[in-house]
Amino acid sequence: MTPYIAELIGTFLLILLGNGVVANVALKDTYAGDGGWIVITTGWALAVFTGVVVAGPYSGAHLNPAVTLGLAITGQFLWVDVLPYIMSQMLGAMLGAFFVYLFYRSHYRITEDEGAIKATFCTSPAIDHRWNNLLSEVLGTFVLIFVVLYISGAQLGEVDPTPIGLGSIGAIPVAFLVWVIGLSLGGTTGYAINPARDMGPRIVYSFLYKNPGWNYAWIPVVGPVIGAFIAGGLYLLLM
Repeated sequence: MTPYIAELIGTFLLILLGNGVVANVALKDTYAGDGGWIVITTGWALAVFTGVVVAGPYSGAHLNPAVTLGLAITGQFLWVDVLPYIMSQMLGAMLGAFFVYLFYRSHYRITEDEGAIKATFCTSPAIDHRWNNLLSEVLGTFVLIFVVLYISGAQLGEVDPTPIGLGSIGAIPVAFLVWVIGLSLGGTTGYAINPARDMGPRIVYSFLYKNPGWNYAWIPVVGPVIGAFIAGGLYLLLM
């Protein structure tokens, strides 16, 4: 298992289970139909936990270009590995989205709500106001990266300390962090807070259904990148 394969597999699991819970709630005639926001946010949090547990020991389980950038900005990750990590995350996200489609194919066929179908792939704003939407993604990602930076640098114990990092132990606080971001800050844009999570599945959607909403697609990419730079800069300033 190389770090790049770990990032691919971890991101694949993240999207398979994260977009999978959205499909289970949004598509027609599933058992979880109309399960609501609490089901979706809980499913995403546990999807993060699953992906981090698997990838953590091998890659640090970034699973998110914004996390990769945040760690690189603060000197906790090599810049030379940033692009390969992001490419692995994108590919894993695309594969995850495609397998969600295969898994729920029968339900996609009978679902007439185009918005519900699109929501199982990528995010969209509850109210279309681009600057507010951008702020939502910036702030949500800032919270994610800023706290992750403290988790990645934390330790347990004073003698022979055990690093929490983003591995199996660190999966629990990261999962809770994503959960609370979804519950508190996710209602405006669907809290992408991860460029690969949105762009990868959006590309898959464009091949399956066309009209992926490219005019909005820059927000869940640019917003998280800005949030990562702000979080990394503030972390360096405070530390």
